[in-house]
Amino acid sequence: MDGVVAQGERPASLAERLDRLFKAVRPAGQREYTYEEVAARIREDGISISHTYVWQLRKGLRDNPTKRHLEGLAHFFGVPASYFLDDDNSGIEDQLELLVALRDSDVRSLALCASGLSPAGIKAVLGMIQHARSIEGLPPADDGES
Repeated sequence: MDGVVAQGERPASLAERLDRLFKAVRPAGQREYTYEEVAARIREDGISISHTYVWQLRKGLRDNPTKRHLEGLAHFFGVPASYFLDDDNSGIEDQLELLVALRDSDVRSLALCASGLSPAGIKAVLGMIQHARSIEGLPPADDGES
């Protein structure tokens, strides 16, 4: 899930980006926010928007929101408004990927157990994880050192 657009690849659409936010940013109950919850919170900021319009944006049925709508959506989901416009969102995409991964209690436990280890200890744990991924036929994990 790289936010950088490779040559020949089209940038993510507004609908795809909004869908990614719905899937990654969730309330404590672990379910996606409803369209009404999103619209109501945006309206609290003084921006007129309906839950139907939010749904249409997510589904790609509407694709030309106002600057205020983009700002409201961005504020709600905790991303800069530029997330919807810029082709290079790799930093934000990395954070969203981490949010999704940390929903898994075992992944969260693994990260917490690694906290406090020396750099050499962390490198050893990462090596073991890469080896386990290889054994299970998974691609190498992107460790952020690209």
